[in-house]
Amino acid sequence: MFKVRLQEVSLPTSDRDIDSLTTWFVDTLCLVRKRGDDMADHGLANPVHRLLRDYLFAQPEVGWDAQMLADELALTPASLNHHLTRLVQSGIIGYTNEGKGWRRYYLRGGSLSKAVEIFANQASIIVNQRLEMLDNHWGRENPRLVLELPENDRPPLTLGIVDHRPLIPDSEESLLSQWMGDFGLLGERPGKEIKADSISVQLFELMMGRDAPLSLDEAAEILGGQKARIGRILERFRSSGMVERIPRTDRLSVALWNAMATQHQRRGEDWMLKKGGFQRILNAKQQTKLLMALKKGKLSIEDVDKEMKNIDPQQQMLLLNLLGGRLPLGHRMNGEDSAQVKRNVQDSLDRVLRRMRRVAEMLESELSS
Repeated sequence: MFKVRLQEVSLPTSDRDIDSLTTWFVDTLCLVRKRGDDMADHGLANPVHRLLRDYLFAQPEVGWDAQMLADELALTPASLNHHLTRLVQSGIIGYTNEGKGWRRYYLRGGSLSKAVEIFANQASIIVNQRLEMLDNHWGRENPRLVLELPENDRPPLTLGIVDHRPLIPDSEESLLSQWMGDFGLLGERPGKEIKADSISVQLFELMMGRDAPLSLDEAAEILGGQKARIGRILERFRSSGMVERIPRTDRLSVALWNAMATQHQRRGEDWMLKKGGFQRILNAKQQTKLLMALKKGKLSIEDVDKEMKNIDPQQQMLLLNLLGGRLPLGHRMNGEDSAQVKRNVQDSLDRVLRRMRRVAEMLESELSS
């Protein structure tokens, strides 16, 4: 069964030696839970690193006997089998049976570049097919905001890719929760989150049917969970490329009201007129109405919304910036429809696969020199 966890890692820049490039592959395929930088030897003595560097990558045309590899790497058969199984599941290496339980392991395709190409094609097909699940649960109808602002700090992609398989009989998981677990939306070790009614599954279902961005406060109120926990879940969703975190321009009037009330109390009318953007963006009538309401302490969100109705949203954003305010952030699905979410995830995956192809070429060049 094809099973791999991909993590987006920056291309090596200065260090392009064999060890650095091999480490890049180990990190990208998440073959070691603890990253090399956290180890005293930077992971160079790790069995997986040595297995790839000294055997599979260095001599791609050779089939390696498991017992010989265990002796060379000073590993128990069980430990070696664990590492080899993960590599086989990732689609990078294959094996031949030679009877009596003996196997020979080899790099697929006969070279690293070909192995990566096989891996890339297989991963893309599986992701494309399994993302069809979104169509069955999609319920968003009018997701666009009046003013759309892009996400500024998208996290690196972390995506699980697993073959489809039937549910285990009498299992507590559902097709959706299994699907989420396979894509890494439930974390590396889902535990109770794999249940069909877990908070992660409920949150994802909520987002697939919700037009407006979802704030942490709203999610906590709807689902009854702790904000810190929901925040961690949403970050996992974002890392998959299926969810984005954007400024909530649908709350622009609320943000303006809060900024006006705060700055009027702190700095007064003169500052708001000259430096706060009132004279620059609002006409005299709007300035007077808003300042009078502020002076009486009766300014409401409805008042702000009414006065801003004829002002371009971009100008409203400028006013908010001049007042020193900020928009709250909200989470939503990364696309207006399920097809766009699929494209965005596939684009992120393609970016990682292009890097894998490039690093494979660099590594082959280093090994041949």
